[in-house]
Amino acid sequence: MKKMVSVLAAATLLGGALAGCGNSDSSGSSSEPKVGVAIYKFDDTFMTGVRNAIEDSAKGIAKVDIVDSQNSQATQNDKVDQFLTKKDKALVVNPVDRTAAGVIIDKAKAKDVPVVFLNREPMPEDMKKWDKVYYVGAKAEESGTLSGQIVADYWKAHPEADKNGDGVLQYVMLKGEPGHQDAELRTKYSIQALEDAGIKVEKLAEDTAMWDRVKGQDKMAAFLGSNGDKIEAVFANNDDMALGAIEALKAAGYFKGDKYMPVVGVDATAPAVQALQEGTLLGTVLNDAKNQGKAAITLASLLAQGKEITKDSVGFDITDNQYVWIPYKKITKDNIDDAK
Repeated sequence: MKKMVSVLAAATLLGGALAGCGNSDSSGSSSEPKVGVAIYKFDDTFMTGVRNAIEDSAKGIAKVDIVDSQNSQATQNDKVDQFLTKKDKALVVNPVDRTAAGVIIDKAKAKDVPVVFLNREPMPEDMKKWDKVYYVGAKAEESGTLSGQIVADYWKAHPEADKNGDGVLQYVMLKGEPGHQDAELRTKYSIQALEDAGIKVEKLAEDTAMWDRVKGQDKMAAFLGSNGDKIEAVFANNDDMALGAIEALKAAGYFKGDKYMPVVGVDATAPAVQALQEGTLLGTVLNDAKNQGKAAITLASLLAQGKEITKDSVGFDITDNQYVWIPYKKITKDNIDDAK
């Protein structure tokens, strides 16, 4: 009898130990809610920064599972289904296609799993579907305006920038993904900022490079092939495309001697800051990856636990009960430390 009691006691202790191992997470806490995070694609430079910020900010408040949607909405929908099947308590979704957010909301609402969308804003009508849906991002029109102001300041300070002396700024535009709100609004408001500054403009060429550095280089080479030295400024909807354009410009002999081209991007990524230091990038706009990631995972953690969402609890202003807007900031060589 004593032998049987001993065996049972040992089994109980072993079972408890195993159960303890199974419930612990990387931080050693079993009370942190599980949050599924779906990024539109891992090899996007800016979203890599956001992803790292989510991982850092999740420590102590959430156990995160971050997955790559591989720039496929169908893949992302499958990832969301997997999170819901695993009974994750909240979702953070950087949508591949902003118009598909409604489908994700419907899936999550059916399981009562709150959703925080990130960096790509869902349609307003989809945001109104449920009170447990939030969005964290930055206002694209603001980044466009700041990009335009950087070029306007340069144009006014450097008369030699008007190569043909006609008083008109001839520019080319590298756009992000067609239909993406950031691409459309950055394009529109960057040029509007020039016009608001009293500068006459002429668009020589515009094409999409899909946020991609290599495509940006290829498109810029094509612009140079058809327009050559007529180009007086280059706008890019993000830094990766701007850096690609710079490579094409280098190949065409720019940034040597007094042959210069003002190029602006958006995001203030580490490679862009390096280009600023080297003098090949005129300016960029800080898209605050750190605070976007922090706000998104903080919101998700609070929602997962059914806690009240307030400015004090989240640490950021809440607009219209659903939106957290992270402001942009102009970055040039003069204030480069703000980006670092």
